[in-house]
Amino acid sequence: MTSDPVFMQVALELAAQAAAADEVPVGAVVVRDGTIIGRGYNQPIAGTDPTAHAEIMAMRAASQTLGNYRLTECDLYVTLEPCVMCAGAIMHARIRHVIFGARDPKTGACGSAIDLFAQSHLNHHAVISGGLLAAESVALLQQFFLQRRSKN
Repeated sequence: MTSDPVFMQVALELAAQAAAADEVPVGAVVVRDGTIIGRGYNQPIAGTDPTAHAEIMAMRAASQTLGNYRLTECDLYVTLEPCVMCAGAIMHARIRHVIFGARDPKTGACGSAIDLFAQSHLNHHAVISGGLLAAESVALLQQFFLQRRSKN
């Protein structure tokens, strides 16, 4: 997909918005037919909502755009490998393809800590692609946590 870097760049810009709000810098977009239909970034602290991860926020926005929670013809671009919660939501939404930037060895549910999409007994299996603009995603995360540690 030739537009993959363009969509991931938008997700990186959203991740920067999260960092500016003192949230872990993760951003996500949902794309259908080459158009962004949902955007989101991490905001569990601001929203006092443990489910307000970037992926969830982007899927909520896309669902509102389409008037349907099923996002069968959609792709999700996210700067960090989705966690178990987000992977479950991705399955329920029937996202077609997940493209992520940085791997998350501690909580990544697309192959790093666990691979939910490889579980044959589960009902939906999105195509998973990792590593797109990974260096940029990692740099945002590292800079955020370095600044956070220096404040303490």
